[in-house]
Amino acid sequence: MMGARRQKVFGSGHAVPLDRNAKCRIAAYARAWSARNRRPGQHHGPITMAFERVLAALLWSFHNSRDGRCFPSYERIAEQARCARSTVAEALKVLEWAGVLSWQHRITRVRERCTDLFGRISWRWRVIRTSNAYVFRDPKCADCRRRSSKSENPTGTQDQDILDPVQTRARDLSIPLERALARFGVAVAARQGIEQDAGSTAGAL
Repeated sequence: MMGARRQKVFGSGHAVPLDRNAKCRIAAYARAWSARNRRPGQHHGPITMAFERVLAALLWSFHNSRDGRCFPSYERIAEQARCARSTVAEALKVLEWAGVLSWQHRITRVRERCTDLFGRISWRWRVIRTSNAYVFRDPKCADCRRRSSKSENPTGTQDQDILDPVQTRARDLSIPLERALARFGVAVAARQGIEQDAGSTAGAL
């Protein structure tokens, strides 16, 4: 994800609505992930308290729960999270690394005034970068996708399970029941052989 080419989009970008429970799950996942990846001697893991404030600002102050839009500027995030703009940039990298969020580069067209070689004034359109569009990963939905991708049943259909030959195990003839079953099997096989011979004789006549 970190090395992938960042997508550029016009408009509000990809949006995923989240209710309050989903936002709480995301915040809890971020804390748990940071604790799992904490190194010896560290008071906090990779997601520091300042980074947690950045995540909280995005989730609770800027993310629209109904339509999923979330595209504040670095300056607004820094103001809400009470940190520097550079801290916001670092926090976003770590949060993406943890799988908490990702973002798209939003672009827009602006009309600007320019002057040609003869001094004549004209207008032109130019594409510029604007704020990022952030999308969050709900741990519950990700867990559901992992479960659905792995079948709970063995490979093959139910019909295949029924039609596949059953491997017979070696019988322990020291057990009375096993001896009785063996004798029964021999008797059935012998009877089938007699019936087949009788059928063949009747057909020949």
